[in-house]
Amino acid sequence: MAISFEFRNSRIAKLLSGLLALLLFALLSIGAIAGYLVYEIVHPPRNPANIDVNVMMGHPMVVSFPIPGEPQRDGLFFPGLRGAPTVIVCHGYGAQQGDVLTLVTALQEHQFNVFLFDFVGHGTVPGVTTLGYRETNELRAAMQALSARDDVDPQHFGLWGTDMGGYAVLEVASTDKRVAAFAVEDPYGDPRDMVRLQVKNSGLQALPWVGQVADFAFRMYNYPFRNEPPVSKRLAGTAGIPKLFIFASDRPQLGDLGLQLFLLAPDPKQMLRVKSAYRDMSDDDRKAYENQLVSFFLLNIPPTTH
Repeated sequence: MAISFEFRNSRIAKLLSGLLALLLFALLSIGAIAGYLVYEIVHPPRNPANIDVNVMMGHPMVVSFPIPGEPQRDGLFFPGLRGAPTVIVCHGYGAQQGDVLTLVTALQEHQFNVFLFDFVGHGTVPGVTTLGYRETNELRAAMQALSARDDVDPQHFGLWGTDMGGYAVLEVASTDKRVAAFAVEDPYGDPRDMVRLQVKNSGLQALPWVGQVADFAFRMYNYPFRNEPPVSKRLAGTAGIPKLFIFASDRPQLGDLGLQLFLLAPDPKQMLRVKSAYRDMSDDDRKAYENQLVSFFLLNIPPTTH
């Protein structure tokens, strides 16, 4: 009897040990998969545009601006009417400043001063993207530097941004009264939203706990921003600022997130639906988009001297 009892206990112990080892292997595998996903998400491919300001139309100039705690950054300033408002153009996740140059041209042709730059981890700027946290500070720093110039209106800015850039625009517009009008294309209210979408689009979310572990890893990486509330909590700060929300039909997941923000945003506000995101548009669709965007800014921050 004693031998039989010990034999059964031995088998149970081996079974439990095997199950524990299997569980540990599963947890390590999930952690490795989630970690790899987050690494890929915060390191999007960088394809810097080869921009030579000496041969570009619009006579752009390189303008440097300091960012607290980071190396000095360069952006491109396209001069419009002296003393007129400046529209800052913010590219989206996985993009870079070269993707929005035609939009810059359309705005400059109507006498706006225009400024654009690459966010961290994109285009010409090495590093790791935070999908909006650090990028918001970069946009604030650019505005601060531009407001010190003597050839722009320092109290009236227009902002345009798409997805990640849209998040940064909403964050800045909610707290900086120098923002006189803004337009956002497929914005989201929390950088974690973009992580969830990227994990879902990878097809690996079907694996147990991968989404949750990826979210946890992203939060730990961005621990300094752990208390940052979603932008929806600050949208009341945009009351009285003309705002245009643009939704692309080919990005329904982002569109759903942006629609929630539109519904929460105070007046004045308007909505525009387009077939695709700006960077993916055909030439004709892009021209129509630019005309509507320019009309929005002309109505709300006309390029006159102040």
